Amino acid sequence: MSRPESSPAPRPVGRPAGGPAGGQGGPRPVTVVGIGADGWAGLPEPSRAALRAADVVIGGGARQLDLLPEEVRARRVPWPTPLRPAVPALLAAHADRSVAVLASGDPMFHGIGRALAEVLGPDRLRVLPHPSSVAYACARLGWPQEDTETVTLVGRPLDTLSAALHDGRRLIVLSAGAATPAEVAALLRARGYGPSRLRVLEQLGHPDRERVLHGTADDWPHPPGDPLNLVAVECARAPGAPRLGAVPGLPDEAYEHDGQLTKRHVRAATLAALAPAPGELLWDVGGGSGSIGVEWMRVHRTCRAITVERDPVRAERIARNAAALGVPGLRVVTAAAPDGLAGLDAPDAVFVGGGLTAPGLLDACWAALRPGGRLVANTVTLESEALLAERYRRHGGELVRLAVAHAVPVGGFTGWRQAMPVTQWSVTKAGAEEQ
Repeated sequence: MSRPESSPAPRPVGRPAGGPAGGQGGPRPVTVVGIGADGWAGLPEPSRAALRAADVVIGGGARQLDLLPEEVRARRVPWPTPLRPAVPALLAAHADRSVAVLASGDPMFHGIGRALAEVLGPDRLRVLPHPSSVAYACARLGWPQEDTETVTLVGRPLDTLSAALHDGRRLIVLSAGAATPAEVAALLRARGYGPSRLRVLEQLGHPDRERVLHGTADDWPHPPGDPLNLVAVECARAPGAPRLGAVPGLPDEAYEHDGQLTKRHVRAATLAALAPAPGELLWDVGGGSGSIGVEWMRVHRTCRAITVERDPVRAERIARNAAALGVPGLRVVTAAAPDGLAGLDAPDAVFVGGGLTAPGLLDACWAALRPGGRLVANTVTLESEALLAERYRRHGGELVRLAVAHAVPVGGFTGWRQAMPVTQWSVTKAGAEEQ
């Protein structure tokens, strides 16, 4: 279903109704009431009571506010657009009044609850959730919710969906509006998943307007319908379509490149040394085709990466690769390092794939790296190898040589063709004293 906010967050523990946060005389709590397409009739009594007691009810325009009956006498205030930047000022304007916020479904599941928790702090929130649209959809479809992946396209690029496409997987796609189902079908066709079965569930929970549309991505027949919808996808890969696994080491053919590409086997070893974890930030310095940053972000939806690439043609190519492989949030900085590193958020890991001999580059990366962070550098030249050996002597870590050979035809027989060996230095920064 369309939602005002798109990122997941854990539900904070709410305070009892009417209890002020922050002690006697502190700021008033804000009550967040989840509501469904069934409106007032679907609300439990505690949610109804909170809305009746409010001086101000803030909601997502007429679609939500008009669901309230006349017995809710509060002033009704629609959220402005864009929503997120308006949250602090709008709440501050009503700080001396009792405020309730209407949210679609479960406010803490891809909902406005995250923004409110970040602005107010969880102690000032009292959250009264409603079943989410995903819960309704899984109930209608008979899909176990714990085995179904949710992808939101609310405020997110359509290409975000690409990373979730695996044969046989079930997905619930939260739509940005009436056009989303056809856009999803088009993306599935473009990514080799045209046979996937689609079901669009509209107005879930509404007693009269709930509707389900059926089709496949290859022959999606339906025009745009109700904007309040989600898309259920049963992923089916077309014969001959490339299979992209869930671990680092995607086929080289998955990338558009000009030869500046960390090859598959070395890439897998490099990601293993970088050891991505949820929520961490990578600097990919000398991005080339962007493969390290792309596969770092594919590990988990909360992984972040910044690629620094001085060549504008390659920088544009990196952005295309990131979109095609489902991580359009990869940030590309078109600049030469180390100057291009100034002002970037401190990284949890750094990969240096090019430009090792640039004066001050390794020092800048090491200084910026958080304590406990990992730095990995690869090279194929003797000059850069000597530099890595010196850093290994100074900081320790692990210095390895990676050699890969491929079987190739030799006349009527088969022989080995050796790729250039890669020297790799990897190290973990133990603490500030190593800077």
